[in-house]
Amino acid sequence: MLRLTWVQPEDLIGHELRQAELDGREASVIAERWRSAGGPEAPVRAGASERPVSGYLRRLANDLLDELADLPSRLADSEPTDLARIRALCPDWPGRAAGRPDAGLRDRLEAAWLGRAAGCLLGKPVEKLPLDAIRALARATGNWPLTTWFTARGVPAELLAAHPWNRRSAATGLAENIDGMPEDDDLNYPVLNLLLLRRHGRSFTTADVARLWLDELPAGRTFTAERVAYRNLLTGLEPPLTARHRNPFREWIGALIRADVHGWTNPGDPGAAAEQAHRDATLTHTANGVYAAMFTAAVVATAATGDHNVHACLRTGLAVVPPGSRLAGAVREAVRLAGSHEDFDEVVDRLHATYDATHHWVHAVPNTALVAAALTHADGDFSGSVCRAVSGGWDTDSVGATAGCVAGLLAGAPAALPDRWTAPLKNRLATSVGDFDGTGFDTLAHLTHQEATRP
Repeated sequence: MLRLTWVQPEDLIGHELRQAELDGREASVIAERWRSAGGPEAPVRAGASERPVSGYLRRLANDLLDELADLPSRLADSEPTDLARIRALCPDWPGRAAGRPDAGLRDRLEAAWLGRAAGCLLGKPVEKLPLDAIRALARATGNWPLTTWFTARGVPAELLAAHPWNRRSAATGLAENIDGMPEDDDLNYPVLNLLLLRRHGRSFTTADVARLWLDELPAGRTFTAERVAYRNLLTGLEPPLTARHRNPFREWIGALIRADVHGWTNPGDPGAAAEQAHRDATLTHTANGVYAAMFTAAVVATAATGDHNVHACLRTGLAVVPPGSRLAGAVREAVRLAGSHEDFDEVVDRLHATYDATHHWVHAVPNTALVAAALTHADGDFSGSVCRAVSGGWDTDSVGATAGCVAGLLAGAPAALPDRWTAPLKNRLATSVGDFDGTGFDTLAHLTHQEATRP
């Protein structure tokens, strides 16, 4: 039996009820209707429940999803999705720095591509595992605090039985198995956005993003909000409705992992990077899901100049996020925690105590906060940043990738990244996007540099 993940109505309704609690919609009556009818809760870790429900419950789920979408949110004024309204709430919106990209940008971009790949790959084997499992697996091999790749060598069999590695990633992501960078959506999307810019330039529209996806992105390589938006496109809906229609994942991390290229191609212009990320993100996301992408793009654009430390980059990122939003508050608090605790485990424990009971492990708010905390606590150091991000749990490969991108830019050149992270990548990326399979990171950096310096 095929149970396609992230689209089953009976699974979406549980996620949408949780989303309603987060964004200030009063949904208790609808929640009671679903539960009294025998509707299940959303799967905790998987993308779909094991068995379908009755036809009645499926029809009810779709009806309730539409009713939930019509409920007013008490946070609507402080968390808009429209760019003009976002900018109106951001009094310190950053401008473009004077001058043109310097000669070192090409090297920084290659370090960023490599850093993104290494951070992603570090997190892949432990994606979906709870925090205590990640810590136990690393400690079993003397790798805690985390300093290098995960390995199965020396891990007791009973521990592996209790906490098995991510099924899809163990064969390519453990130290003993790494042979180049395997395919992952955290790398597919940067490649896809590079292709977007090569075809349409910085003036691309959200519709251009949609058309490119239909042309170049296999539907089976999409997840959560991206899969729902893809489905919505195929049923004839257009952006921005693709982000809202029966899409409970619209504040999850998917738009954030697509944001790096927008920062890479706007070095020194974080405002433009954020606007570019907004046009991309609104195909699939709203509010805090969009802010996470804008924040990341602005941080990356600032780091790409080579003239700022990580703390200045994070402050600039916050300048494009509505200050009263949940995401802005989460990042500010994460930075504060990271600056006031010597032990990063304590920072992580505080973040999990705040978010675990209310947020899915893929939600953009806690994951963005974790990235900011890791970068802050490591002071932008590459190994420290990626290891702290992955050791914090939640969406481990995605947070590792974003932290690795920013820290790679700050490192300044591929040679500045420790060989233990870059050598196993073998300058080779696997991807199902376009004709890029097997492309080297040096080539990707060259192509990105062309877009960054295009008039």
